[in-house]
Amino acid sequence: MTPTFASLHVRNFRLFVAGQVVSNTGTWMQRIAQDWLVLQLTGGSGTALGVTTALQFLPLLLLSLWGGLLADRFPKRWLLVLTQALMGLQALLLGLLVVAGVAQVWHVYALALLLGVAAALDTPARQSFVVEMVGPRDLPNAVALNSATFNLGRVFGPAVAGLLIGLIGTGPVFLVNAASYLAVIAGLLLMRPRDLVPSPVTRRGEGTIRIGLRYVRERRDLVVGLVVVGIVGTVGFNFQVTNALMATKVFGVGAKEFGLLSTAFAVGSLSGALLVARRGGRSHARPRLRDVIVLALAFGVLEAATGLAPTYPAYFVMLIPTGLLAIAFATTANAFIQLGADPQLRGRVMALYTLVFMGGTPLGAPVIGWVAERFGPRVSLVGAGLLVMALTGLTVVLLRPRAAPDLITAGGREAPESGLIAPRTATAG
Repeated sequence: MTPTFASLHVRNFRLFVAGQVVSNTGTWMQRIAQDWLVLQLTGGSGTALGVTTALQFLPLLLLSLWGGLLADRFPKRWLLVLTQALMGLQALLLGLLVVAGVAQVWHVYALALLLGVAAALDTPARQSFVVEMVGPRDLPNAVALNSATFNLGRVFGPAVAGLLIGLIGTGPVFLVNAASYLAVIAGLLLMRPRDLVPSPVTRRGEGTIRIGLRYVRERRDLVVGLVVVGIVGTVGFNFQVTNALMATKVFGVGAKEFGLLSTAFAVGSLSGALLVARRGGRSHARPRLRDVIVLALAFGVLEAATGLAPTYPAYFVMLIPTGLLAIAFATTANAFIQLGADPQLRGRVMALYTLVFMGGTPLGAPVIGWVAERFGPRVSLVGAGLLVMALTGLTVVLLRPRAAPDLITAGGREAPESGLIAPRTATAG
């Protein structure tokens, strides 16, 4: 098997990836349909679009750490079956409301919030479940391939959604997404439990959120990485809002062209994920903190440049390399944080990663939507890119003197070298 697809030699991971390809396609179809539905119901309000996005990601701020604790305390596979079923139910309810012709914007708000609750419990378990399927050696490759499946759905989902919305409306798109969750659930149920390498389950008296937070606080390399992840997630990753507004307000195009913008971003993201997967499959090298920082700065440069694109075709083209750097950053940061965490605390550490990466969206999306309405979508994109660069640079300046990683984790294993400055020897108590 080629280095790019090295982790697919694991049967359980193949089942997982197959289900994710189907489900992620449906997920991206729903994202486009949901944005378009909100714009239709509100007369093109960027603020309403930002509120919808915020409500969908707000539970990540409130529940992600609890989701991580559940992931450390219960078998992750069965937890994922439950959360995937809840997300499928959300899509089904929204689809039925639209098909029946009774959907109102508050329905979208409420169901976006429900989806966010399920995702807050699902994401830490799903992120930390990957290493249980493939083991630490293949983790960087598997994380990148997992991102590749996400973006493969992103390539086809928005384009298909754009066509279907134009032909039959948004309702059937939500119903298709509801059915797609069956593929993930089937893959989870067909796995061979004996081939999994589960992390030690934390007993009730041993596992608290406070222990996870204290562990991360004492790992300075993880602190710097998480701060940078939070910056990019809060400020830079708001293309769900900016693409919709660039399409409608700047270029004056329809649903089909709007869907193609997400496809362009996804083509770049898929390419970036496959490049990272090839590197991980060939060298099995652990990502360094320096890699995370450089990719964050490069992404900020391209996001700002994309906002200056003069025409729809130019904007479409610019989204491809922007998507490449976005997913290269996300997969590198994910593997860096996950490989640096003690197995017994991995669920809580990845919950914190999810919290700062995706949980910042409720804060960033409404602001980006407001800036786009007040000053124009271009200003919101350029400003976001410049702010990512400035805040990442400021983080390095302020935290670099204290950013050396602890080489010994609570579990007695070597932590990954940060690559930012020379490491020092210390123990995490």
